[in-house]
Amino acid sequence: MPTPTRPSPSAKKPSSSRKPMLFGLVVVLAAGMLGFVSYRATAPDEPATDAPAAATTTGPDSDVHRELAGLARRDADDKLAQGRTDAPVVLIEYADFLCGYCGKFARDTEPELIEQYVDDGTLRIEWRNFPIFGKESEAAARASWAAGQQDRFWAFHRAAYAEGAKEKGFGEDRLRELARQAGVKDLARFARDTDSPAAAAAVAKDQEQAYGIGATSTPSFLINGRPLAGAQPMAVFTEAIEAAAAEEANVGSAGDPAK
Repeated sequence: MPTPTRPSPSAKKPSSSRKPMLFGLVVVLAAGMLGFVSYRATAPDEPATDAPAAATTTGPDSDVHRELAGLARRDADDKLAQGRTDAPVVLIEYADFLCGYCGKFARDTEPELIEQYVDDGTLRIEWRNFPIFGKESEAAARASWAAGQQDRFWAFHRAAYAEGAKEKGFGEDRLRELARQAGVKDLARFARDTDSPAAAAAVAKDQEQAYGIGATSTPSFLINGRPLAGAQPMAVFTEAIEAAAAEEANVGSAGDPAK
């Protein structure tokens, strides 16, 4: 099983004045939940029977889930998201381009989720940059944001997570080549955007959100506020997404059962 990751020395956890709205019991429960499932996350090559499916799809009560679900931005102008803004289910992914398990998810599972759930309007995927492996991780995160400013984030994402891509590193020349592969037209603008304060601020905002909910490793996910960690088998995501969709359908037809 993967060892829980630690943030790089250059990555600072948010101060108490800059954390998201998840205070008190919400933070304690969410942090404990994500910390536990991050530690227990199944390695991609381990049997699916070892996947902690129950632990990742149950846990904090519905109030906490609703609080965490509120982290979904549902912004039509979000360059790092795909799917309808009114989709009943939102999957938020906290990931690092140097993370091998993130690459496994991006290559093997995410395309199936897009085909099965994004395309029919059930699912929206929102990316959060969560660089935890040092300077190259942070540089790749900023570069992905810069590619997004020219509507090429997801193409950059595919190029950066292609088989063997991370082994080539994410130095300046390599990031420029990935942008070229992704179809970024204005490479001079890409370079400026990558090094801009706006890119640094956007990455820091995503990173702060991840720390605020207690994420300690990549990839970590929220599916309508329910934590799930690791490159789990497709069946685990299918179960979580369909359960969330059914819950939303029930709320829509009968009202919020908690009220």
